[in-house]
Amino acid sequence: MRLRDELLEAIAREQALITRLEREREQALARVRSLQVELDVPVGDPDQTASRSPGTYPSLTAAEKIALFRSLFRGRGEVFPKLWVNPRSGRKGYAPACANEWVRGVCEKPRVKCGECPNQAFIPVSDPVVLDHLQGRHVIGVYPLLEDDTCWFLAADFDEESWADDVAAFVETSRTVGFPAAVERSRSGNGAHVWFFFAAPVAAATARRMGCYPETMRRRHQLAMTSYDRLFPNQDTLPRGGFGNLIALPLQHEARERGNTVFGHRQGSKRPRPSHRLAHRPRGRGGRRGALGGSAVPTTATIQNR
Repeated sequence: MRLRDELLEAIAREQALITRLEREREQALARVRSLQVELDVPVGDPDQTASRSPGTYPSLTAAEKIALFRSLFRGRGEVFPKLWVNPRSGRKGYAPACANEWVRGVCEKPRVKCGECPNQAFIPVSDPVVLDHLQGRHVIGVYPLLEDDTCWFLAADFDEESWADDVAAFVETSRTVGFPAAVERSRSGNGAHVWFFFAAPVAAATARRMGCYPETMRRRHQLAMTSYDRLFPNQDTLPRGGFGNLIALPLQHEARERGNTVFGHRQGSKRPRPSHRLAHRPRGRGGRRGALGGSAVPTTATIQNR
């Protein structure tokens, strides 16, 4: 008869196999859903198509919408954070999506941190993963700080009582100095994220210096800016054994149904732009050393998901 340890190892291997097969099944189902969406979703939104000039915002397929989303909200590609909720206590948080999560004999969290685990099997970002976020099957975020200490975007977080006025002032100042921004109402509905997109990766330290306008406005314009919380990425360099701070991704279906995680006008209204428009969104020039001024690169597309 085999030793107990050998039996436990064999059980762990079979459980890991079951987890992998279940993950592959879910990914296959997600790909089927994506194809069905592309097959069934109308080419354009009739209400919006009728009210705009031809060629102003070209209609997109489901695949093109996902591609646009991924081109804007780009971070670490080999791993992403996923929201978890404890149904008994109501506690919630984010953890790296991993195929080995809670597999007996393989996953040892919380004793071993995910970033230090020898059995990492992180699930990479993919079109089905993004589609499931947009259609409400899960909630995901992004780790904006890349392994070479650069980033594709900068986001400023506002979440106190005066957030709407502070965001309006922040965005106006940013536009004045040549950095147009996109304003997203936060998942809670009680704050906002102000996003700046880059055409190429920018050194995080440079991007974060660009984002320190609240400090400037506090000195020069006597604005309290009490709702200003932090920037994403939140670090100049990647912490050893970690992923850096995460930010929740916008346009998640359930939150959109409540008027949140959508992009509206600068004062942060709950009313989203038609079809959650991110059209002609300027992107600052990038580069490893980060020359952020000057021209912008337009995106001529719309994200519209149902």
